[in-house]
Amino acid sequence: MKVILQQDVKKLGKKGEIVEVSEGYGRNFLLPRKAAVLANAENMNVAKAQAGSKARKEAMATDEAKLMAAQLEKVSVTIPVKIGENGKLFGSVTGKDVADALKKEKIDIDRRKITIKGEVTGAGEYEAVIKVHPSISSTIKVNVVAG
Repeated sequence: MKVILQQDVKKLGKKGEIVEVSEGYGRNFLLPRKAAVLANAENMNVAKAQAGSKARKEAMATDEAKLMAAQLEKVSVTIPVKIGENGKLFGSVTGKDVADALKKEKIDIDRRKITIKGEVTGAGEYEAVIKVHPSISSTIKVNVVAG
């Protein structure tokens, strides 16, 4: 029996895929739980249209991410931190600090998408990688100064 998955099913496939399953599994498990629909001509056309729409949306998201990454390459932020004797930092500089500095410049990036290359040990210039899209990332300059 061929079915079109309406949601991700563990060890079977992702949403929108057309898979071959046994009669009992399809009729007694997948169809009653609305996890799949029968793969007849009408449902196949709907699935193909949805797949095309999804591909277009992904392409648009990728293009937007490329533009944003190109704009972020030009950005640099300055983060003032407390520095003690011997040039040692009090605390640390994290992705949250970089996200807050970007917010002041009217750029809204989620702190979980920001990672700082290397370890910030004192004042100086560092690089932070921002994951704009699952496959696209951008690097910005982070200046750490005594504040």
